[in-house]
Amino acid sequence: MTDFSAVPTAGTADRGLHAFIAGLPKAELHVHHVGSASPRIVSELAARHPDSKVPTDPEALADYFTFTDFAHFVEVYLSVVDLIRTPEDVRLLTYEVARDLARQQVRYAELTVTPFSSTRRGIDEAAFMEAIEDARKAAEAEFGTVLRWCFDIPGEAGLESAEETVRLATDDRLRPEGLVSFGLGGPEIGVPRPQFKPYFDRAIAAGLHSVPHAGETTGPQTVWDALTELRAERIGHGTSSAQDPKLLAHLAEHRIPLEVCPTSNIATRAVRTLDEHPVREFVRAGILVTVNSDDPPMFGTDLNNEYAVAARILDLDERGLADLAKNAVEASFLDAAGKARITEEIESYTSAWPAR
Repeated sequence: MTDFSAVPTAGTADRGLHAFIAGLPKAELHVHHVGSASPRIVSELAARHPDSKVPTDPEALADYFTFTDFAHFVEVYLSVVDLIRTPEDVRLLTYEVARDLARQQVRYAELTVTPFSSTRRGIDEAAFMEAIEDARKAAEAEFGTVLRWCFDIPGEAGLESAEETVRLATDDRLRPEGLVSFGLGGPEIGVPRPQFKPYFDRAIAAGLHSVPHAGETTGPQTVWDALTELRAERIGHGTSSAQDPKLLAHLAEHRIPLEVCPTSNIATRAVRTLDEHPVREFVRAGILVTVNSDDPPMFGTDLNNEYAVAARILDLDERGLADLAKNAVEASFLDAAGKARITEEIESYTSAWPAR
């Protein structure tokens, strides 16, 4: 079972620092659509679809979301994916995820969406796009949180899923207005990055940014492959990059951000303990580091908690946390005006924060 005792919750952080984090305007770049479903939403979806093995009791989900290793995490994750069966399910999930982000003062988020997982289960592809876009627009109007999409290939589903994902991402009749990037998730072991090059080439040619996961559960060569074969502009996780000094130097020199997800890395056993997390090495190497929540309810965390975790690991004060928030804005695919607006909001908030 996953032991979360080594992961500090928000309550273990200094109270003043936690209060600062709670109000700090933020951007999130590595957070999964289905993986962001809260226990309340998962239980509601499970009740809608009683043939699922997912518990309907929110309290029972804590045990259900206890992972023995990364493969077990994928198995559980896919069982939750199976709860998303209708456009109404998609719309509900998306809108509620936006609500949870807004509660954490997230002004902008790039949500990783895996349309193949829904369309192969029979959801009409046009209805899927309409559902996420309707939720996106409603969330921005009601909560002020701007959502953008990263369509990702579920690596475990092979090249069939890659073909379907790139088709959905590049077909002008289907491509949603909020789509900005193209990714690759799922297991890395046995799923080499180079085989996905033709699909990333097509996505990039259509104007999408490249943001694959790499180096989470495999070595630094996977990160190199993501950079050279998939033309990655950001790297999801990249934890094993610390094993290769040349790779660290390359990431720093070319200002290629890492999307770091500390609690996720512990929960999936990609990293043994927070004390061993390589984020310190990334910062020392001069890499643009962003902190993210990945699949927050499944890992018993949220973005505010990840900032508290980062504060502990990196010994950050309020100014350091503000700089971390600005890193995410800089690394995002938001337009220049949007970046300037959120950065100014971060600065204003930090300047007005009382000294403690």
